[in-house]
Amino acid sequence: MTANGLFQIMVYFLVMVALTPPLGKFMANVFDGRRTFLHPLLRPVERVIYRLSGVQEDAEQGWTQYTASILAFSLVSFLIVYAIQRWQRLFPLNPMHFGTVRAPSNATAITPDLAFNTAVSFMTNTNWQAYGGETTLSYFVQMAALTVQNFVSAGAGMAIAVALVRGFVRRECRTIGNFWVDLTRSVVYVLVPLALIFSLFLVSQGVPQTLKSYPAARTLEGGVQTIAVGPVASQEAIKMLGSNGGGFFNANSAHPFENPTPLTNFVECLALLLIAAGLTRTFGLMVKDVRQGWAIFAAMSIIFWAGVLICYAAEQRGNPLLSRLGVQSMPSQTQSGGNMEGKEVRFGIADSALWAVATTDASNGAINSQHDSYTPIGGLIPLFNMETGEVVFGGVGSGLYGMLIYAIVAVFVGGLMVGRTPEYLGKKIEQKEVKMCMLALIAMAVSILCFSAISAVAPFAKGGYWNAPGPATANVNNGGPHGLSEILYAYSSVTGNNGSAFAGLNANTPWYNLTIGVAMLVGRFLMIIPILAVAGSLAAKRHLPVTSGTLPTHGGLFVGLLVGTIVIVGALTFFPALSLGPIVEHFLMQQGRLFSLFCSSVWS
Repeated sequence: MTANGLFQIMVYFLVMVALTPPLGKFMANVFDGRRTFLHPLLRPVERVIYRLSGVQEDAEQGWTQYTASILAFSLVSFLIVYAIQRWQRLFPLNPMHFGTVRAPSNATAITPDLAFNTAVSFMTNTNWQAYGGETTLSYFVQMAALTVQNFVSAGAGMAIAVALVRGFVRRECRTIGNFWVDLTRSVVYVLVPLALIFSLFLVSQGVPQTLKSYPAARTLEGGVQTIAVGPVASQEAIKMLGSNGGGFFNANSAHPFENPTPLTNFVECLALLLIAAGLTRTFGLMVKDVRQGWAIFAAMSIIFWAGVLICYAAEQRGNPLLSRLGVQSMPSQTQSGGNMEGKEVRFGIADSALWAVATTDASNGAINSQHDSYTPIGGLIPLFNMETGEVVFGGVGSGLYGMLIYAIVAVFVGGLMVGRTPEYLGKKIEQKEVKMCMLALIAMAVSILCFSAISAVAPFAKGGYWNAPGPATANVNNGGPHGLSEILYAYSSVTGNNGSAFAGLNANTPWYNLTIGVAMLVGRFLMIIPILAVAGSLAAKRHLPVTSGTLPTHGGLFVGLLVGTIVIVGALTFFPALSLGPIVEHFLMQQGRLFSLFCSSVWS
C-alpha cells in the first residue's frame, strides 16, 4: 500500500463522517414528521400525493398491514416493469428501435426469462443486469421503469428501517407507522432533492443527459463507431444514492460517460454510503440516545476499514506469478505496480479497491473496476461483504435493519454469557425476536449455498461452469475454483440485493435468469417479513428501566461483541464454500513461491 492511496481513503472516510450528523438529523426530522427547511417547498407536493393516492396521513398500520402494503406495492411494481420491457417497441423515446426488427445487430432480445429477472431485480433494489443497457433498453424503459424503481425501492428500504426503529421506540403499541407515508417522505424529502443536486453536478462534469439518438463518429482508421448516449446523469445519481447500482452502460461506473473525472469518482463513491451512514445518526436520534447510533456506526466502520485495507493490500501486492516473470509489481513514479488488470488507469488501485469494498458493503453493485480480475483475496473481501448481509453501512435502509438484526443476536448471546434475559434499548429480547432474526439470516444462507451448489453440478448448468470439450465458445465460463467463485459471487450478490458480479459468468440463460430472480425475492422478502414481525413484537412490549445488570449497548464492549457476531456468523456459514473458491485459488497462486521457499530451505 502507498501513502497516497491511504491518504485518499482516509479523506473519503472523514468526509463521510462529517456528513453523517447533518444528514441523519434531517432524516430523523422527516420521519418523525417535524418541519424541515424543505417543507415550504415540498409539503404541498406531499399532500397532493396523499390526496391522489387516497392515503390518510395520520392512519397508522400494524406490522401485518405494513407488510401487506409492501408486498402489494412490490407486486404492482414488478408487473409494471415486466410489461414495459416486453412491450418497449410500443412506447416512445426508442431512437435505436430496440425490440423491433430495426434494432441494431448487437441488440439483446428481451426474452420472458430476462424480463422476469430484470423486473424482480429493480423491484427488489438489486439492479442485477444480465444485459447491456445501451444495447437492450430504450430511453423510455430506462426512465419510466428502471429509474422509477430506483427511487421507490430505495424508499421502501428506508421505510422498513424506520418501522423497525419505531418498534424500539414505542411502548405497548400495536402500530409501527404507515408504509405509504414513510415511502412518500423517503422519496420526496430525501431521494429526489439529493438526486436532483447530484444530477446537475454530474452534468457539469460531462455526464450526458439527452434524449437524442446515438451519434455516429468516424474513427482515425476511417471506420464508423456508434456512440451510446442517453439520459445518463439522472439515472446515475439515484443509482448511487439509492444503493441501486444498475448501470446505464454495460461497463457501469468504469464507463467515462458515467464516471468521467476523479472528482465524479470520489463523489459517486461517497454517495454509495452517504444515506446508509446518515441513517445510523437517524437511529440514534429517534431512540433518543445518539450514542446508540454511534455504536452502530463504529461497528460498521471497523469492518469497513478491515475490508478496505485487506483488499487494497492484496491488489497492491499483485500476482506473484507475474513478479517471477520479471513484471514490476512495486509502485513507482511511472506506474502504479500491483494488480492493474481490470482497473481503470485513471482511478488506480487505491480508488478501485475502496470502491469495490464500499459497493459491496452497501447493497449497491455499481463498479468502477472488474471484480472478476481481482486477486483471490482481493475478490474474497467483496464476496464476504455480501455474505454478511451487507450490513457494513449497507443499502439505503437495508443496512440499518440488517445491522439491527445482528444487534439483537449479539445482545441475546451476551445475555446467555452473563445469565440474564437480554435487553436492547429497553426492550426484552425474547424467543420470538430471536427466531425471526435467525430466520432472516438462515434464509439468506440457504439461498446462496443451495443455488450455488445446484448450479455447479446440475447437468443443465454445466455449460455455465465447466469448460466444454472441443473448441472454446463465447458461452463457456471459467472452470476450477475461480469458476466456482463466479457462481458463488453471483448468488451472494443477488440474495444480498447487491447486483455486482464476477462478470466472467454468462448469466443470461433461462436457468440463471429464473433462479437468480428467485434468489433476489428470497433475499428481499424473507428478510423484510421477519424484520417487520420483530418491529411489531417490540412495539407491543413495555419499556424496561436500566439496571446495574443491563448490558450497555453504546460502548466499546458491545461494539466488539457486535463485530464478532457478524464475522463469526459469516465465517461459520460460508467458510467451507469460500475454501473451495477464492481461498484455494489464493494458495494455487502462491504455489510457485511456496515451492521455491521449501526447496531453498531444504538445500540450505
